[in-house]
Amino acid sequence: KEQVEKASEQMMKGYDELAAIAKGNVDALVQSGTVVFKGAEDMSREVAAYARSSFDKSVAAGKAMLSAKSIQEVVELQNSFAKTSFDAFVNEATKLQEMSVKVANEAFAPINARMTATVEKFSKPMAA
Repeated sequence: KEQVEKASEQMMKGYDELAAIAKGNVDALVQSGTVVFKGAEDMSREVAAYARSSFDKSVAAGKAMLSAKSIQEVVELQNSFAKTSFDAFVNEATKLQEMSVKVANEAFAPINARMTATVEKFSKPMAA
């Protein structure tokens, strides 16, 4: 009877520990998902702002070219517009890449913490 009670207590303790680990894992996934969602939202706003800015610059460049007094002026305006558009695109791509890396790192942090805690939890009895 004593051994059965002891085994039963150990099983309940083990169940409680597993339930706590599972709850922690779910919480980590929720935190990670929240970070990803917010990051995607921020990146979408950034892309929309870039698209709006790019469109406005295209319209302004088109108006400037239409009011040009010579073909040479049109070519110069076009070259200037192409260069600034390319530079803006490269800057935006770099910014989005940096945002993506930041979001990925922040989203993985809670999961990594849970993995570390779980490994530590299960490695202690093995070492003892």
